[in-house]
Amino acid sequence: MVRITRRAALAAPLLALPVAARAQAWRPSGPVRIVVPAAAGGTTDIMGRLVAQFLQARWNGAPVVVENRTGAGGTIGTLEVVRSRPDGTTLLLGNIGPQAIGYSLFRNLPYRADQIVPIAGTIRGPNVLVVNPAVEARSVAELAAMLRARPGEIPYASTGVGQSTHLSPLLMLQMLHAQAIHVPHRGSAPAQLDILAGNVTFLIDNLTGIIGHIQAGRLRALAVTSAERHPLLPDVPAMRETMPELANYEVNTWFGLFGPAGLPPAAVASLNAEVMAMLALPETQQRFTELGGMPMPGDAEVFAAFVRAETAKWAEVVRKEGLLLDAG
Repeated sequence: MVRITRRAALAAPLLALPVAARAQAWRPSGPVRIVVPAAAGGTTDIMGRLVAQFLQARWNGAPVVVENRTGAGGTIGTLEVVRSRPDGTTLLLGNIGPQAIGYSLFRNLPYRADQIVPIAGTIRGPNVLVVNPAVEARSVAELAAMLRARPGEIPYASTGVGQSTHLSPLLMLQMLHAQAIHVPHRGSAPAQLDILAGNVTFLIDNLTGIIGHIQAGRLRALAVTSAERHPLLPDVPAMRETMPELANYEVNTWFGLFGPAGLPPAAVASLNAEVMAMLALPETQQRFTELGGMPMPGDAEVFAAFVRAETAKWAEVVRKEGLLLDAG
């Protein structure tokens, strides 16, 4: 569990903060809840609790709580925020699934992109392909051979329909011309429990949320989804270098803070400045390094442009794959 104490949070020198952080006078009118559209224990949840603890300390102990609202690939939690009052007391710790992939993947998505305001990025990083240690495959090529020998029989877990952990393996399977059984879960923690128990063969999860199991030897990493190898796993190849069929494979995931449309610009600017102050803390940077991720600095406009670009990228991937699902 990520923990940033109030003492540590307040220890950052005032002059080290961005000008916007010192200039903004906006504060929430009451207790704040950060909706996490995923189960406890995964990266989305970790980021939500990290931001909540930091904001509570910065706001002199004003309550900031995390509420997990799981289901439907993150759309249930997102819809709850969309329907909330735009006063800054209800926020969303979103991710690549419901805030980018979902717009093109689901035919009946109950919200639109313009109903959510991007506030600040938090962390980004690759996914990683892992197998249970009992699985014989010790490389992507060996896993591919298993999949081709038993088409449509081998189960794999994801953290939810429409998440990057769903499309990442699906893209891999399409490139390999292989089939497998998708077993979706309501978040990273239950998906990890399933593969740790040996109920599924493989999982492509966020490196930030599963690195501990890899380092402890509880799971075997076969490849990372980024273009290059990751410094925390230097002996684990990038997916694109494992097989000729996967030469063009590349996926990265990300997480950030959002609010409902209509959120006052002063609130957006203040919240962005607070998150940027959190990212600047040595404690945060060290924790992100341990998780295998990188901070996402930038103002709200920079983050919004990034989200738009990601949405367009995944829309093309979904179109090429011919995917269209029902939300819920």
